[in-house]
Amino acid sequence: MKKPIVNIKFKLTIPFIIFLSILIGCEGNQSNEDFILINGGTVDIGSENGLPSELPIKKYSLESFYLATHPVTVRQFREFIHATDYITEAEKYGDAGVFSYEQKRWLLKKGAYWEYPSGPNQQKAIDDHPVTQVSWNDAIAYTQWKGERLPTEVEWEHAARNGNNSRTKYPWGDEIKPDGMHRANVWQGEFPFFNENQDGFLRTSSVKQFPPSPIGLYDMAGNVWEWTDSSFNDENLTVMKTIKGGSFLCEPDFCHGFRVSSRMGTTPDTSLMHTGFRTVKN
Repeated sequence: MKKPIVNIKFKLTIPFIIFLSILIGCEGNQSNEDFILINGGTVDIGSENGLPSELPIKKYSLESFYLATHPVTVRQFREFIHATDYITEAEKYGDAGVFSYEQKRWLLKKGAYWEYPSGPNQQKAIDDHPVTQVSWNDAIAYTQWKGERLPTEVEWEHAARNGNNSRTKYPWGDEIKPDGMHRANVWQGEFPFFNENQDGFLRTSSVKQFPPSPIGLYDMAGNVWEWTDSSFNDENLTVMKTIKGGSFLCEPDFCHGFRVSSRMGTTPDTSLMHTGFRTVKN
């Protein structure tokens, strides 16, 4: 006597249908584990009243892409190091950029690298914090190992604008602290003289410490600057790469870095204690 197969098919089909309904039945930006699908289209990048490097607003045609929900963490970068025995540029050079709270200026600190971003005998990098002291070249090596890539500046800013050409100053709106609530790890006080440390962090924080953007992205403002795959100046394509997002060293009256349209340029071999990266899934 043959065994009935209808019930078996039914049991297998129901979860599959549920899975498909979740996968294709949602509109707008969709989540894929630790990545968010950012819908493309005609996008507006830049600012009408920002710093000179942000002017003017430009239109681009952009394909949809999956962006990591948070910057690459220390834990994730350690997996890369253990798997490949990769040596970062900070380790090769023997020093890296560290901001001295005592001297209130940037220094080249001997022995600073991704695992000890403030230098030897300082706090070890925490696993769920964004990795820092990684150059653009280091970030590219990581993405090649993962089979991913860095976002372009246009992709990064479009995602920070919640994938809908929002013109707000920050991903969440125009107020730095809506309803008195800290939304990002930034400098509170007069930089570089004193930091009131109202948000509880003098340096990096966990990548999910603060609320996500409306579409589910963390740290699109503050915590660490993030490398992109774009040149800072089109006339000098090889000298500097664009970083976005601002960091824990940015404050509203000085750095302006955590505004969506803000951008800075840094040489590809530079390693800094406030710069990391996130990836795009190919």
